[in-house]
Amino acid sequence: MADHAGTARPGTLQLVLVPSIITLAILALRTVGELQHWNKLLFNTNAGGGFALVGISWLPFIFGPYFAMKLLAAGDRPPSNGKVIGFALLGFVLMVVGGVLANLPAIPMALRVILGVLLMAFGGLLPLFAWPSLFKTLIAYGYAARIPVAIIMYFAIAGSWGTHYDALPPNYPGPSELWPKYAFIGLVPQLVIWPAFTSIVGSLAGGITAAVSKRGKTPAHAAA
Repeated sequence: MADHAGTARPGTLQLVLVPSIITLAILALRTVGELQHWNKLLFNTNAGGGFALVGISWLPFIFGPYFAMKLLAAGDRPPSNGKVIGFALLGFVLMVVGGVLANLPAIPMALRVILGVLLMAFGGLLPLFAWPSLFKTLIAYGYAARIPVAIIMYFAIAGSWGTHYDALPPNYPGPSELWPKYAFIGLVPQLVIWPAFTSIVGSLAGGITAAVSKRGKTPAHAAA
């Protein structure tokens, strides 16, 4: 509940609209840049994107604090900033463990992938229990950002574009048929793993923002 010093709490759609448009513009620029083989430092076509400077994976580091400041301005403050940061860090650890588990050769591939993805998804869910409104905003933004990527990846894989959207990682162990391969490298990462990453990173950055912010000294629920 917003306190009397804050403005009315913005709706989730209102919060994510502009960041989603910015993200879509960057996504379109990156797609064109890779198809046109522009500077590889900016538009890397290797599997995973090769840390290209033009991309959307770093945006949660910016939009997490942005969403947090918007919520704080409306009096929506988490009961514990430390809990927000701690749960995000724990979620990050679970994501790393899930990623390692998904690549353990000693476990049958189907089992290790399922267990690894579930662990990463659970890690992405943890911020819900620390600052629900920020979590919901980040998840909404995460899907607004990642659904277009999932769509692009289908056409890239089907058409063998030669971009990072259809590039296979070294020693790729997955299926080769279109739909199973698309589900393996496209749908699951974009609709599960990357939204979880967005939740964790955005919550960590947002929690730090709340901790250093001077606006509002009491939790919103105690401000009545």
